[in-house]
Amino acid sequence: MVMEGGDTESCCSSRASEASPAAVASRKRRPKVEVYQEVLRRLRESDCEEACQPGFEDQLWSHFNRLPVRYALDVNVERAQEVLMHKKLLHMAHDPTTRPAFEARLIQFHSSTDENGGESNSSYTKKDAEISIYPVRKSNHPPPAFGVKSAFEANKSNQKGGIKVMSANQHLLRPLHEITISTNDKPKLLCKLTSLLSEIGLNIQEAHAFSTTDGYSLDVFVVYGWPYEETEKLRDVLATEIPRVEDIPWSKNSHVSPFKELEKKNFQESVKMPVDGADVWEIDVKLLNYEYRICGGSYGDLYKGTYCTQDVAIKALKDEYLNENAKREFAQEVYIMRKIRHKNVVQFIGACTKPPNLCIVTEYMTGGSVYDFLHNQKGHFDVPAVLKIAILVSKGMNYLHENNIIHRDLKSANLLMDENGIVKVSDFGVARVQNKSGVMTAETGTYRWMAPEVIEHRPYNHKADVFSFGIVLWELLTRKLPYANLTPLQAAIGVVQKGLRPVIPKHTHPGIVGLLEQCWQQDPSLRPEFSEIITILMNMSKMVLEEKRSIKRRNIVEADDV
Repeated sequence: MVMEGGDTESCCSSRASEASPAAVASRKRRPKVEVYQEVLRRLRESDCEEACQPGFEDQLWSHFNRLPVRYALDVNVERAQEVLMHKKLLHMAHDPTTRPAFEARLIQFHSSTDENGGESNSSYTKKDAEISIYPVRKSNHPPPAFGVKSAFEANKSNQKGGIKVMSANQHLLRPLHEITISTNDKPKLLCKLTSLLSEIGLNIQEAHAFSTTDGYSLDVFVVYGWPYEETEKLRDVLATEIPRVEDIPWSKNSHVSPFKELEKKNFQESVKMPVDGADVWEIDVKLLNYEYRICGGSYGDLYKGTYCTQDVAIKALKDEYLNENAKREFAQEVYIMRKIRHKNVVQFIGACTKPPNLCIVTEYMTGGSVYDFLHNQKGHFDVPAVLKIAILVSKGMNYLHENNIIHRDLKSANLLMDENGIVKVSDFGVARVQNKSGVMTAETGTYRWMAPEVIEHRPYNHKADVFSFGIVLWELLTRKLPYANLTPLQAAIGVVQKGLRPVIPKHTHPGIVGLLEQCWQQDPSLRPEFSEIITILMNMSKMVLEEKRSIKRRNIVEADDV
């Protein structure tokens, strides 16, 4: 799951840590100890009965120690009782009969003015006016458990130029609720929880997501959109809806093979594949040789291997996630990949659809991912190279769209390079064939690259890929992670609610600036098709090369004159 304070967009790193493990561990331990001691002191001073029980000190330390450092840094120590609530929810999450565990409460309202007492300069809409229906008064409710200024607001105040952030409802007075949820940690859990809260009618103002060292999650959401007087009803709705996230029955603590469990339930011996009369692609697993693990993902691991002496990449599904949903996504990926052949799309070689050896085999790309090259190897591309890569990606994406395939997770980690610098689109785990209406729903993809309509769970079409392409193009130019000082969820909220876009560097080629702004249009219909993008990029590439030649010729003439 996505965690507060970090990303896992790239699954492998070629850079070693500069600090010793002991030094890093010492730095991480110090804040936990200080916060632990302060919370313990406050609980004892408040005459908390639980804090006086034998063994409580060890239990409290165990609570802090199983959570990441970010938890200790962010938790509001003045609300020490909230730590006990978090501890209780995590304890309840251990028991299948009380899992998932949650708590919901009303917290302090936002002020209607800025920190300096002045009026907000934000754009104030009719919708905002309808929301701000509560009288301005001091709230008697407790503050949030993580009472810190959001990274998004800090980011806004630090921006000096580029695309402005539109904030239509930042300072409005509205009732806020804090919802805390604990359950088994699992892939895509945060996406499922945010989607569920959205379906209930809640808008996420802030989110803090933590994973424990023993496989559990603690997710805290500050939300608005629920009537002031109806906190009890909110709890009732959550009690009904939250159990829906528990669709992966196997726990990490289970001692029974998940595949054996599937056999007991009489699952099919092989994945049911869509039939369309396509060619034979079933892999003989005896001819498949695993050499080494490259990286891990949500539902599987990626390996370097060989098949009939050919170097290949093997995407193998993990046994522990071998449920019906994972099998369905696997089948969809195979169905799409076997139908496509293009020089800028990673070539599908075959698949094994018989458990427990579910895997997809593709050509092996020796250059690794663009994400790894930019962010881990600290590589860079000059403008002509950026345009060349953008053209190759656009050609691959245009081919997919011509075949009614929406990628839905276009990002630098899914762009692979071969030894000749050719870039290809990869990873169709969440790709889908567009339905006849041309409109699809349901959230998928990665927040930093995701189009606003997908984040909001609104109907979308292939133009969502165009938005993601714009983020990738910006990433190629700047060598920066999109919204690097925000968590993925904070970035998503900014994109949807505040019109947030990456800041375009001042000296960027005007043609690229124009293309980025087109790709990032809030209205998908205003974004260009990839066929148009290819034409724009090719013309721009010719222009840049001509400018380069012109400068070179001028330098030669000036040198001769000297």
